[in-house]
Amino acid sequence: MKRISFFRDIVRSCLILFAGAVVLLVFQAGPLPAASSDSADGEYKIGLGDIIEVQVWKEEALSRTLAVRIDGRISLPLVGDVVAAGKSTTELALDLEKRFGELVGDPVVSVMLSENRSQKYYIMGQIGEAGEFAIDYPITVVQVIARSKGFKEWADKSGIVVLRRENGGERMIMFNYESFVKGRSSEQNILIMPGDTIIVP
Repeated sequence: MKRISFFRDIVRSCLILFAGAVVLLVFQAGPLPAASSDSADGEYKIGLGDIIEVQVWKEEALSRTLAVRIDGRISLPLVGDVVAAGKSTTELALDLEKRFGELVGDPVVSVMLSENRSQKYYIMGQIGEAGEFAIDYPITVVQVIARSKGFKEWADKSGIVVLRRENGGERMIMFNYESFVKGRSSEQNILIMPGDTIIVP
């Protein structure tokens, strides 16, 4: 029994060290353009990797289907590079109308999200299926665990960590699954946000 406990402690320590290394690499990389999220009014915000369709009415040569680059920009004829990440489709359309308006008479621009590739979370550790997953709908910690096929045999269900980047820093949110399902604590089954990393030691 002591031997099993010893190995569990080693695995838990390795996961914590790996998480720390990930956090350090994130900080060294510096600030990134805004990731996709919902704004206060509920409008989707374009994020890195999203596929968007830009249509300029009666100007087929200016219309494009594009992926938002790692720098948060897209490239279009005549106007060149334009920041798309962090804007809603409406905001980007208005921005493009202004830019195209300097070169084309009264342009009408529409922007549509073709594919959501920016809203993702990551899960690792003693879980059935680790990896990267898309946030296609609002999802909680407990639902994430179910989606990843539950815990492995030696998982520490009381020491789950959600790593979340906020205001340029990394925040650790603890979640005690055992206490939550037994109703013995005020643990919150929080919603997972884009970019979250869930660690199951």
